[in-house]
Amino acid sequence: MMYQILYIEFDFDGEDEMDAYDKDRLTSEIIGEVWEADDEDDLVEEVTCASGWCINSIDYRIILD
Repeated sequence: MMYQILYIEFDFDGEDEMDAYDKDRLTSEIIGEVWEADDEDDLVEEVTCASGWCINSIDYRIILD
C-alpha cells in the first residue's frame, strides 16, 4: 500500500548536537512524502530506517490506486 505522511514527530529527546533548524528540516522533508509499506508497522520501520530517528507519533493517509 501507499501512504502519505501528514504529520510526524521524531524522538529527538536527548539530542543536543542537532539544532532546531535541522530538526525542523528533517520533519518537513518527511511530511507530504509518499511511502510504500505493507502496513502501519512497516511504514514506521521504513521511515525510521530512512531518517535514522525513532518516531513518537505519525499520522498518514492511505493512497488508493
